Amino acid sequence: MLPFYFLSVLLNAAIGYILAFKREETGEDETLNFSLDNQVLRLILGALSMVTGILKVLSPVEGNIPVIGDLVPALANLAGGFILVFEYYRNKSSISTEASEKLGDLIALNRKLAGFVCLGAALSHLLFQQVPLL
Repeated sequence: MLPFYFLSVLLNAAIGYILAFKREETGEDETLNFSLDNQVLRLILGALSMVTGILKVLSPVEGNIPVIGDLVPALANLAGGFILVFEYYRNKSSISTEASEKLGDLIALNRKLAGFVCLGAALSHLLFQQVPLL
């Protein structure tokens, strides 16, 4: 569907920008101001991105192959959203396990790469919407 197409492109671009060019550590501001440094806004963007990624797999843009047609942007939505939600959880949680520490270290090492992948998925999906896998 077309609304999910635009949502996917917009969220991939916003999350890609956050992951590639913004710091992981943000202020402790709990109000919802529209700064990309705000943790609550990042949590909302991450959750919306994960939902959009699931819905993109289920309903591709018209003319594309079902499921496979929007696989790359949907996976970028899911991965970028998961990273933002996980970072929010890690910053707010006082409980730390070995698995969450290892996953956090892996995410920290590949944060910029994931951001550039999300930006690339957004740009390619915007320019070539009818190409299978994009």
